[in-house]
Amino acid sequence: MTKQDETPIYDALQRYIKNRIVSFDVPGHKQGKGHKALVDAFGAKCVSMDLNSSKPLDNLTHPTGVIRKAEELAAEAFHAARAFLITNGTTAAVQNMVFSCCRAGDKIILPRNVHKSVINAMVICGAEPVYVNPGVNPELGISLGMSAADVREAVAENPSAKAILINNPTYYGVCSDIKEIVRITHDAGMLALADEAHGTHLYFGDGLPVSAMEAGADMAAVSVHKTGGSLTQSSILLAGANVDAEALRQTINLTQTTSGSYLLMASLDIARRNLFLNGKEIFKKVCDMASYARTEVNKIPGFRAFGRDIIDGGAVYDFDVTKLSIHTRDVGLAGIEVYDILRDEFGIQIEFGDIGNILAIISVGDRELEIERLLGALAEISRRFAKEPMNMLDHEYIDPIVAMSPQRAFYAPKRAMPIKDSLGRVSSELVMAYPPGIPILAPGERITAEIIDYVRYAKEKGCVMTGTKDMSVENIETVEE
Repeated sequence: MTKQDETPIYDALQRYIKNRIVSFDVPGHKQGKGHKALVDAFGAKCVSMDLNSSKPLDNLTHPTGVIRKAEELAAEAFHAARAFLITNGTTAAVQNMVFSCCRAGDKIILPRNVHKSVINAMVICGAEPVYVNPGVNPELGISLGMSAADVREAVAENPSAKAILINNPTYYGVCSDIKEIVRITHDAGMLALADEAHGTHLYFGDGLPVSAMEAGADMAAVSVHKTGGSLTQSSILLAGANVDAEALRQTINLTQTTSGSYLLMASLDIARRNLFLNGKEIFKKVCDMASYARTEVNKIPGFRAFGRDIIDGGAVYDFDVTKLSIHTRDVGLAGIEVYDILRDEFGIQIEFGDIGNILAIISVGDRELEIERLLGALAEISRRFAKEPMNMLDHEYIDPIVAMSPQRAFYAPKRAMPIKDSLGRVSSELVMAYPPGIPILAPGERITAEIIDYVRYAKEKGCVMTGTKDMSVENIETVEE
């Protein structure tokens, strides 16, 4: 076992700085010497570690020294055969999972409620989606996970598919039966991929849903910055023993920056050490705070904090109890309306609000005081802003009608038109609210009346709509037919 209390990248940076190396390389600010405003803004220690690849500091695209050691430590900590530090965000990690096993025309089985990074990966590499519609909770209106039965059916109908991608967990905290889905995947000779953007803590806490590596997945994209404490945009791509790791590295290097940020890499190093040494204690505290918050929210009229109570053994096989997911429709407010009120009236920034729910991320950085502020604010919202839930959309998920592959639609001749007039056309671009970044409409999907109504409603309620060439999201690019 390696020494998990080590931080090889951070330690190498400190040695480099201590040796007072004279710099005639990039970056041009020369550890802040040529840019006082940068030092004033970010601090001398931070700027001094913004360095370039060199022999003592190793190279992210071909690591043989301290970066390789950090990757070995990460692999051990996350129970993987190999780990790759990613500085382009989990978007890059997710896309490289897809790129590594899918070529143009290859099929990949996946839930439709995937992050836009998966859709964009198919646009780039030409993979064709086989969507498994997730379950939908009729009371909450949210999309759930994939049932093993639905995955088994998709495999039977598409035996040539190369891989199956699983959300573990979803943004709301819903987990599929990933162990059984991995078994189905491997029995069919396919690769099991996991988007664990919101699952770092599953590797280190007790009493939480199973992690992808423990379930036997072949690859997992893990957003350490979301719940693991590293800096924003830092991520890890994990690989199992059956994956050709060096071939995967070659794929990663097609998109990985050649100027990897040492600040991001060092933060992954430090976060991994902290998670390994203190993770059980950290996430017990997080679970306790989330459990308390969930209990108290459910005493407030009009709000429902859901959790393990929605487990059904199928599309909700397990639930990540660190997620404080709250249904808002019974208070007469869309989630995005509660999101805006919390920020504007109470100075509280939560993760996201959609048309029927909000999500508050609770992590090691939170204290009981912040939990009480949130609870107090929600109680005030219920008292001051509640109204009858009339004329409200009652679901988040819309079954897609796939007319062509995402790549073909994206690169096809296009015709722009108002969204309100686009009924029946095939979209050539994404439409989504961000966060959570799950497309309402993806390239290659047919535009229905339900989608047009959803976009109009979401905009009226204040959702930040993105994805279209038209920044106002009034017009949409459609395939010229």
